[in-house]
This record gives sequence, C-alpha cells and structure tokens, in this order.
Amino acid sequence: MLGIVNTLIGPVSQILDKVVTDQDERARLAHEIATMADRQAHEVALAQIEVNKAEAANAGGGWMGLFRAGWRPAVAWACTAAMIWHFLVQPILIFSIVASGGQPPALPEFDMGSLMTVLLGLLGLGGMRTLERIRGAEPR
Repeated sequence: MLGIVNTLIGPVSQILDKVVTDQDERARLAHEIATMADRQAHEVALAQIEVNKAEAANAGGGWMGLFRAGWRPAVAWACTAAMIWHFLVQPILIFSIVASGGQPPALPEFDMGSLMTVLLGLLGLGGMRTLERIRGAEPR
C-alpha cells in the first residue's frame, strides 16, 4: 500500500501546486498526503496490538492456555507440527538411520507450498477481520 501512495504523491502534489495558491496551505496539504500511509500503517499496527492483548487476556490457565479458543491457534499448532517434522525431526531421523548403516524408510512428506498457502491465506483473513473490527463492521 505504501508503494501506491508514494506513486500518487508526486501527481497529487502537482495538482496542489495548480489548485492551492497559498504556499503555507499547499505545504500543509502536501505533508498531510505524504504522511497518510504511515499513519494508516501505524493505526493498523495499534489495532493488531489490541487484538493480541484481548487474545492474551482470554488465555485461560494451565496447559489449556496453550490452545486458546479460535482457529488461529489451531492453524498455528498444525503448521508448527508440520514444520517441526519437515525441518527438524525428519532430517535428524534420516541422518541417524543412514549414519547407523540402515536404509531409511519412505517417510511422509508435507507439501510445504500448500501448507504455507493455507497458513498465509488464513492469516490474511484474520488480518481482514481485524481491519473490519477497526472500522466498526461487527457482524449482526
């Protein structure tokens, strides 16, 4: 989004030069336009912090606090388990079997491309829901 706003700043500033005759007002408007993307990014970050605080407050106690209610923790745990298997357990297991002189069996492989597509898609939906909450579009 920042790239789009930066691309538009130059043409909008040229229009301001033609439309607004007061030099101080023109400078103020140009500054306002230039900082618009930064303010939006800051507001989104603050809203995400508030969501994180609310989720942390509802953590519950004991070991169930690890599995807070909702889909994001479930996806996070599933992706964590798949990544631990793919990047840690499976390579160490294969290395250990080969180092001991054995033939490694055919171990299950996760399609990490699909896994990341699902994870990033769900995280994107979570981000969109956060944006809806910021803008006050609560479900009825």
